[in-house]
Amino acid sequence: MMNMLEEAIVYATIMHQGKVRKFGGRPFILHPMEVAQILSTMTDDMEVISAGILHDVVEDTDGTLGEIEKRFGERVAELVHSESEDEYPGEDKSATWQRRKEGSLLNLRKSRDIGVKMLWLADKLANLRSLSQIYSEQGEAMWAELHGNSDRQHWYYKNVAEALELSLNRTGAFKELIKHINFIWPDTFDTAKGGYKKYKEVSIDGCELIGRGAKGDVYRYDEELVIKVFNQNNLYQDVERETSLSRRAFILGVPTAISFGIVAVGERYGAMYELVDAETLSAFIAKEPERVEEYGKLMASVAREVHSIEVDENDVFPEAYGRVQEYIRGGVAYEDERLAKKCMKLVGALPACNTLIHGDFHTNNVFMMRGEPLLIDMDRVSRGHPIIELSDLYYFYVILGEDDPSVIEKFMGFSIETSHRFFDSFLRSYLETDDEDRLNEVKDKALLLCCTRMIRKVRRSGATSSSARSIIDRCLQRIDNLTRKLDTLEF
Repeated sequence: MMNMLEEAIVYATIMHQGKVRKFGGRPFILHPMEVAQILSTMTDDMEVISAGILHDVVEDTDGTLGEIEKRFGERVAELVHSESEDEYPGEDKSATWQRRKEGSLLNLRKSRDIGVKMLWLADKLANLRSLSQIYSEQGEAMWAELHGNSDRQHWYYKNVAEALELSLNRTGAFKELIKHINFIWPDTFDTAKGGYKKYKEVSIDGCELIGRGAKGDVYRYDEELVIKVFNQNNLYQDVERETSLSRRAFILGVPTAISFGIVAVGERYGAMYELVDAETLSAFIAKEPERVEEYGKLMASVAREVHSIEVDENDVFPEAYGRVQEYIRGGVAYEDERLAKKCMKLVGALPACNTLIHGDFHTNNVFMMRGEPLLIDMDRVSRGHPIIELSDLYYFYVILGEDDPSVIEKFMGFSIETSHRFFDSFLRSYLETDDEDRLNEVKDKALLLCCTRMIRKVRRSGATSSSARSIIDRCLQRIDNLTRKLDTLEF
């Protein structure tokens, strides 16, 4: 009686019979056999190795996931499915290439099954071995023969490697993958990445959660240290970029905590900070809501301090306008092209501005240490008009809770009423005015940007309920009214 692996070999051989690889015209079955061999250097898990044999059956033959599950079990079917890309019926495959690859990469980053990551590594390494062989003979001319695009293939394999690094950087297969990428696309990675590297591993078991943001959660590690644990889909380059921006911002005078090390926290990356007895400003507001106006003024002083810094356009900080334009393209443009153009015109009319802005400015990202505020979460530090920063605050403290106040209450840790009082105090202090007309003018400008962001958020969530539709329609109506009313977003 055949075991699982032997049966997989027989089944895959029959299913791929007569098919050849586009790399060199060799029998197709040699590729899944090579993938299985690579997997056997990393694991003795027969389900994972069998999935390596079967991984192309669904995409390249008449075989189905249902049949694989019936023959080889649920996990093998799930492993095979992990490499399957979304289909876009009726659309040209070349036109959907980027979307398909981004979707599959997102699934890879989210997966908690090490077998999925091993399968991806083995498959991509087998492909790169073939590409390297052709590249060594033909050089850049190979892309014309393969009808490929060097830049987008470079982007894809670089992102695959970064998604696999934390889990598999100590395997020979990963080191070989890096060497092939650097051979075809020189200097993609530091050559040290292809050598042995061990991240310090830390555990957050029993650690107190003291802050929460879009990119990850912050835990109190001990009396002196906190650790920001990044979400599953954040790569090493994302963490490295944030710490680099933090250092540059600190040099320019931004009151920020500096990370002194990147660590591994299970399957995620973490950044360690020295913050002695520090708590978030949100925690202070939650404990002392009667002092919320005082804390709003403190937040305004931090904002003014950051916004007083002018940076050179050649500095490391990107323009913030690109983020706002992406909100419009990813939301309003799908709903109403006319309104999207109006929004783009208003944003485009904002002056080229080298004012430094934080980009994710809220009280969960401000720690109080010995009475002094310190900013964290510096991955969105950029240059642009302060209206972008004010719209972010309006979004976090007002707009997010319009339909469900618990969203803000869970995020910030205090009531929606306190949240509104906080923003009102912040804005009055930041603008140094109690003039209601002036305050409402700035709120209108912030609201327009908030609505573009909310539409994109709802669309990206995939929600199709009547409540989701209602939110989009309300935001579109507000944008329509505001674009008729506003001549500029400057204040």
